[in-house]
Amino acid sequence: MTVTAMLTVAPLDDAEADFDAEIAAAIDALEEFDVRYETHPMETTIEADDLGEVFDAAQAATEAIDASRTITNLKIDHFRDEDLAVEEKVERVETHLGRDAVSDR
Repeated sequence: MTVTAMLTVAPLDDAEADFDAEIAAAIDALEEFDVRYETHPMETTIEADDLGEVFDAAQAATEAIDASRTITNLKIDHFRDEDLAVEEKVERVETHLGRDAVSDR
């Protein structure tokens, strides 16, 4: 089983919050969990063997934000019958493209 998730957490409506520092705190909170993650400009991709671990990691990231209001988006792809790493998902698409799935601009 593989669980892949897209996580976005951010302070909201808090002029005192240092946005970048709060995002860094949220990402740092993921270190306490048995997840692989990679941060991109608009979200962090998380991969784990257990759905509960993804939920726990997302909750910790949300709670790590020190702001009066926080927004969290969590999108989950839960493969129950096979293991499918995030790299393999991209490789499958690139096979059909016949090239890397990034632009050269």
